[in-house]
Amino acid sequence: MSHTAAIRRKTVKDILKAKGHHKLVCLTAYTAPVAQILDEHCDLLLVGDSVGMVLHGLPDTTAVTLDMMIMHGKAVMRGSQNALVVVDMPFGSFEESPQAAYRNALRVMQETGCQAVKLEYNSAAPETIRFLVDRGIPVVAHIGLRPQYLHVEGGYKVAGKSEESRKEQLECAEQVVEAGAFCVVVEGTKDEVAREISDSIPIPTIGIGASVDCDGQILVTDDMLGMFDRTPKFVRIYAELKSQIETGVKQYADDVRREQFPAVDETY
Repeated sequence: MSHTAAIRRKTVKDILKAKGHHKLVCLTAYTAPVAQILDEHCDLLLVGDSVGMVLHGLPDTTAVTLDMMIMHGKAVMRGSQNALVVVDMPFGSFEESPQAAYRNALRVMQETGCQAVKLEYNSAAPETIRFLVDRGIPVVAHIGLRPQYLHVEGGYKVAGKSEESRKEQLECAEQVVEAGAFCVVVEGTKDEVAREISDSIPIPTIGIGASVDCDGQILVTDDMLGMFDRTPKFVRIYAELKSQIETGVKQYADDVRREQFPAVDETY
């Protein structure tokens, strides 16, 4: 049997079993080539609605459409074979009713072949999560800072800073567990609150701008690879691709203008 044939894509049960055993490595992916690079190193690849800002130049995630998520979800599935792939449900695709959420999530699952969808928390989320899970659609919940709600909340605000907010986040975590989510992203949350959430619930927590004690971590891949001039406080830059790309493109432009490219051995 070839090495490729022996690879088994991770499942929801694999992610659940990681709790208390090993840290989950998660990153965002939006394209097949990048998914292929990330795949062997990651337990979970998230086709995040951050794609709107990272690849499409949108100011925030609220303009991202279901069609965009499906297109990028298909690409990531083509490029990966190891990691569990989760596709974000974009703003407006799940809030109307559990039935509408199911129709849209079903379309995402059927058209991309992904293993799960992710929903940002709102007051109706527990009911919606339960409705989806009961009908065979695995769900990752998202609590803490919620990018899709930046207009309601007046920007990106750290969660858990007050006692009221701490209690609220703990309640959100308990509710999504009871509803049947198998994993929860905890974003932009005070470390002690994220730690308390991780210790108090039986499903894995994936931190982003949260505690090192979460059961796993996720970053926007383009952030951690240094593709932007500005990055959030919680991002550690592991490579400086922007400067490397700029250097390479400048050298190419110089060579073209000086007629040093293509050379003889690069010409038919």
